[in-house]
Amino acid sequence: MSLRPGPVATLARDRDSLRTLADFALSRAAGAPLVTGNRVRVLRDGAENYPAWEAAIAAARQTIHLEMYIVHGDHVGRRFVNLLAEKARQGVTVRVAYDWLGCVWAPFTGLFRPLVRAGGEVRSFNPPSFGTVLGWAHRNHRKLLTIDGRVTFVSGLCIGQEWEGRPDKHRPPWRDTGVEIVGPSVADAEQAFADSWRFAGGKIDDATLVRAEDIPPAGEDDLRLIPTVPYKWNMLQLDLLVSAMARQSLWITDAYFLGHGPYLEALRRAAQDGVDVRLLLPQGSDVGWTVPVSRTLYRSLLEAGVRIFEWNGSMVHAKTAVADSRWARIGSTNLNLSSWLGNWEIDVSIESEPVAKTMEAHFEEDLANSTEIVVGRKRRASGLPMNPRARARRSARRVMRTMSGIGRSIGAAVTGNRRLEDFEYAPLFTFGALLLFISFLVFWWPRGFSWPLAVLGAWIAFSFIVEGASLWWHRRTQ
Repeated sequence: MSLRPGPVATLARDRDSLRTLADFALSRAAGAPLVTGNRVRVLRDGAENYPAWEAAIAAARQTIHLEMYIVHGDHVGRRFVNLLAEKARQGVTVRVAYDWLGCVWAPFTGLFRPLVRAGGEVRSFNPPSFGTVLGWAHRNHRKLLTIDGRVTFVSGLCIGQEWEGRPDKHRPPWRDTGVEIVGPSVADAEQAFADSWRFAGGKIDDATLVRAEDIPPAGEDDLRLIPTVPYKWNMLQLDLLVSAMARQSLWITDAYFLGHGPYLEALRRAAQDGVDVRLLLPQGSDVGWTVPVSRTLYRSLLEAGVRIFEWNGSMVHAKTAVADSRWARIGSTNLNLSSWLGNWEIDVSIESEPVAKTMEAHFEEDLANSTEIVVGRKRRASGLPMNPRARARRSARRVMRTMSGIGRSIGAAVTGNRRLEDFEYAPLFTFGALLLFISFLVFWWPRGFSWPLAVLGAWIAFSFIVEGASLWWHRRTQ
């Protein structure tokens, strides 16, 4: 009698082994373990996210932690601030971390004053300082809300009127996606907020943070909560790995798609291997120059079999992906180096067939309001009225579009790594004229360039000395 396993048992064993290897690979790439026992609810747009956030805030009894890239000073932002202030008056510990560049002038107009007066804590994240010359360039781009250590919201949505739309001006809401998480992963979200809060100068006692082992299972969704910081490639590694592991489909929605070489190559190879790779991108953007620069990447993707769609609505702001009806990603990370490498971001990688199928259904519904881009065929105009604010800044954006395309166009012209598009004559002419102008200035007026460089060098050198002296003094006083 043979004791060797039969073909079915061998296949099951091999499948389990591959599954284990895949889990190790994903955990190492993301820098986050897979946590079981969660309940995930996908929320679409402001119409579903905002009411869920407000209901959770209203029900808070102990703590509210909000880490938000932008809180606009409009009626939506003030509605949330007033709700937070009311909870602070009730004795709830309210902590809000906002990005100084994302909020721009809103804090100076008194946006957070009601919350501070009510006893809430508000901190600006990574503002400019003399000691860190270029530190301000790294943004806290996270959108995270945790309540009482029991429920967490992670999304691409900031807080502002864009996500509710302007019916009076015929502006539809921005298209965006978030998730509500209940279960042990809430502990990871609390820890991620605590780390950011401390970086911003705040204090949180670890003993007050909920532990994963103290949170009972709430569902059957497995997920990884992935908080990233500058110069760590966790999300890029995960995105590359998923594009390599996808076997049937990989559907991606992104607001500011500026994928770099390795990621573009990963998408191309997946499509060439027969994977149904689709990209849903904006046809117009609040950061207008990103759209034409993104379009310079289309041809090589289309020729490899990637299908590209542009959203016909006011703005698609979601950062999501779904693969093989099993895996999904939702969060704040855009597919560009600024998000992958330069920002504080937070995303959720979910391994759940129900969640993945929900994401696929939403993606297919979104395609009904999109235009597919096809090689050799002119793109159909959306026919939407131009945003008045965008119209007022149209000239400035034209300049930004030209300038932002210079790097890619010049790189392609010098290295020959791709075929130049006809419309890229503008960056080439612009760069040539600018370089010629600078050359004449340097020749005729060298001091005009040497003095600013000397001042910048002295500033950087002095900031190093100040920072070093601070560290030396801290070490002596320990």
